[in-house]
Amino acid sequence: MPQFRIRITGSDDDARAIINLLTSIEGIEHVEEISGLMPNMDDPDSSSAGLPDDEGPGMTLVEVDAGNDATAAKVRDAAEALARDLDVIVEFENSEYE
Repeated sequence: MPQFRIRITGSDDDARAIINLLTSIEGIEHVEEISGLMPNMDDPDSSSAGLPDDEGPGMTLVEVDAGNDATAAKVRDAAEALARDLDVIVEFENSEYE
C-alpha cells in the first residue's frame, strides 16, 4: 500500500479543503494531518519574532495511505489541481509519484 506525505503551504482553510478532497477519493485508506505533532521551533523571545518574514503562509504536513498505485496517482492529480485553484503549494515527500 503506497504511503506518502504531502506538505501544503497555505492557509489552514486551504489545507483543510485539500484534506477533505483527499478523504473523498475512493480507495484512500487513511489521511491524517501530522504537522501538529512536530514541535514548534519558533522562539518567542527572539529578536526577529514578529517580523514580516515570520508572517508567511502556514505549512501543513499530511500523511496519506492509498490502497494502490492508481489511487495514489489520483491523489497526486487531485491535490495538484486543487492547489492550483487555491493558489497554494503542495509538495510530495517520499513518493514515487513525483
